[in-house]
Formats: sequence, structure tokens, C-alpha cells
Amino acid sequence: MNIIIIGAGEVGRHMASALSLEAHSITVIESNPELAQELEDSLDARVLCQDGTSVTSLLEAGVSECDLFLALTSDNTINVMAASIAKKLQAKKVISRVHPEVQREEWLFDYRSHFGIDHIFSSERLSAIELAKFVRNPTSLHVEEIARGRIEIQQVRVSAKSEVAGSSLIDLKAPERTRVASITRGGASIVPTAQDKIEIDDVVTIFGEPRKLKLLAEKIQGGTYKDQQMKVVIFGGGEYGFTLAQMLESLNCRVRIFEKDPIRAQELTDRLSDTTVINTDGTVLAELEEEQVGEADFFIATSGSDEDNVMTCLQANNLGTKNCLTLIHRADYARAISGSGRHFGMLAAVSPREATRRDLEKFITSDQFHTVKKLDAGEIIETTVERGSIVSEKMVGEIEWPDGCVLVARIHGIHANVPGPDDILEPGDMLYAMVTPKVRKQFLKLVR
Repeated sequence: MNIIIIGAGEVGRHMASALSLEAHSITVIESNPELAQELEDSLDARVLCQDGTSVTSLLEAGVSECDLFLALTSDNTINVMAASIAKKLQAKKVISRVHPEVQREEWLFDYRSHFGIDHIFSSERLSAIELAKFVRNPTSLHVEEIARGRIEIQQVRVSAKSEVAGSSLIDLKAPERTRVASITRGGASIVPTAQDKIEIDDVVTIFGEPRKLKLLAEKIQGGTYKDQQMKVVIFGGGEYGFTLAQMLESLNCRVRIFEKDPIRAQELTDRLSDTTVINTDGTVLAELEEEQVGEADFFIATSGSDEDNVMTCLQANNLGTKNCLTLIHRADYARAISGSGRHFGMLAAVSPREATRRDLEKFITSDQFHTVKKLDAGEIIETTVERGSIVSEKMVGEIEWPDGCVLVARIHGIHANVPGPDDILEPGDMLYAMVTPKVRKQFLKLVR
């Protein structure tokens, strides 16, 4: 692919490094001469020391032949402007990094359509999502989010206590707009039909809006985490900690944030409705002891210092905290801690750079669809309903979908849900489907 990246900061440099190891043609535009020179010396990529919002610079970079345009600076205005111009100059797919506040406003204003951008994301929100998975679903085997974070994927094991073990899916009485997308039993996985049954010890992949999906997970697991209120302590009230607290507020969690800057602590108090903000230095052991951190279910370090994050997690673990999670900006350090951190009481480490890379990886394809996630039974793919296609302007329930295919999400405008039988699929709708390799082409023929 021909890929252009705007910005050689933490995120842009990491993406350029990862992509340069693959068979892609990479061009990076960076306005800072020192960063541009560093990148040129270290990567097999074309580097232009120019303004990424300049039409002249974009044309020189070959934007009209660009398959994927990534605006990855830390500045909202530069990213959105560069991506919007690139789309007008015929770049095939344009993606912009934004501040998490922009994503929080997406339900009020469709930034993507307004600026002609195919996808927007924030590294802070992606990292918070990764951290929140462990808190939100402590007994789930795997958690992912799709459809701009509106639809969740979980993998849960069927408990011997489950009242639905031995039931067929048609008798499961799952909450409205939730789906069972795959069943794994004895090492073999299937995309089930309504007549297939779930049995004790099966691993079941389910989809839905998070609140409704929790009800389905409880039913399958026999209520193993029902009514548990998680006590969560967040170290660091920066954008990562704030975004994480917002996600956890709507769940059954008691959240506290430790923030040593009094001005920032007051801002958090004003903006968070159900979180206790404590103006204290979380790196001080005496403060952690006084606040009884050892009684927390989760201690999550989200400050800007990797060293402080690791050390506070170690202290919290020594005080008795059940699970410690940490944000680590260095991707290689994060991998090392995730691999051996359990010996020191750290459940996992999340790298913003890696979270971003994984989110953007699905766009690194020249096909008319994106592979969002590969599972044992098949893959979750994302594609768009084309005008004049077989399914266009038809209700979901009247379409003969191939066996081995399950619709798991639909984005219509700024709204996302799990499609029901009475929903009408319209041109431009983005569909997410779980498909087996054998039926992928059949599914794409219906929608393209």
C-alpha cells in the first residue's frame, strides 16, 4: 500500500516504524527538522520536512495516489484539516487522530461526514478502553469493542451453574439486539445457527451493547459476577485517567482518582459526576496506606511517567490490591511487563502506541473490507452497503444470509446497534459480520 503519515511524534513514529517493516511504500511529513532527520536516519521511509496541511506538500507526497492517509500529530486542527484536504485530493482512505473530547461529542455532531474523514480516533480513549476491559468484565476470557466503541465483543465460558446450558440458541432468550456469534467446544469452533446448543465448558463469543451484553454474559456464566461492585483506584487524573473514569462511572464501580495537582483535581471534581477525586500524591506510600488502597479490586496507574506508574503498582500490590494495571508509553516496556508483570502483581500493561497500532491495523488492506478481529470460528469483517447491492433498501429479516454468517453490528449515520430483523439496510451503512472463510465471498456479494 501507498501510505502517507502526518506527524513523527510518539504515535506517528511508532506507526511508521511498524509499517516500514512490511511491504508498504511509506511517506512521512513532519514539520520539525530534528524529528524529520531522526526518522530519515532510522527508517526505510521517505521523509518530507514540510507542513502537513499544505496542499503543495501533500501533492508532493503523492496524496492523489495514496491508499491510506494517517494524520497522527497531537494537534486536532492540523490532523482534521490535513485529512480533510487529503480526501478532497483523492486519497482513498483518510484517518485522523483527535482529542478524546471530539469523540465524546460524536453523538452530537458527525465530524467524519462533515470533514470527509473515514475514521477518527484518540489514543487516550483507545488506551482507556483497553484498561477498562479488565475492570468491566473480570470473568470474561476476552473483550473487544467495535462500531466506534458502541458494540462489545466478549468471550465467556458456560458455567455448570448456568441455567441455559444444554439450550439451543433459539431458546436462549437473549436480550434484544445481542448475538451469539461463535461457539468453541473441544478445540473446534463454529458460527452457530439458531438450532445449535451451548453446553457446559463451551467458550461462547457474544456481541451487543455493553449493558445488555452484561445480562447475556451473566445468564451464560450463571451469574458469576452479578451484583459485584468493583472498587477502582486510578492514579493520575490526566486525560487517560479522566477518560477511564468516565467509562467506569456508568458501570457498577466505586471509582477514586488520585491527582496531586489541586487545579486539575478541582477540574475533575467538576466534570465527573460519580467519582471521588482525592488531591494527593499517589507516589507516596503513606498516602496509599491512608486511603486504604489495599482494599481496592483494581489499582490502575495512568500518569504520564512510566516509572511512577510501575512503582505505584508495586506499592499497591504490596498493600494487598487484588489487580494492578498500568499505562506504559514505551511499547517494548509494556510488552515486557505484560509478559512477566504477574510475578510483581501487575495484571497487564497498556501502551497507547500499541493500542493505536492495533486499531489502525484493520485499515492496512487493499480489499473492499477490513478484518476487525480474527477468531477461531472465522473473522469479524467491516464493510459498507453499496447502493444497488442485493441487500440495499431491504429489511435484515427478509434477506437470505448464508450459513456461517452472523450480522453483529450496523452503523447508520452516527448511530450504532446490533441490527434487528426489521431494520432496513441503507446505502452507506457500515456492517460488521462474523463470517467463516467459506462464506466471506458470499456475504460480500450481498452487500457490495
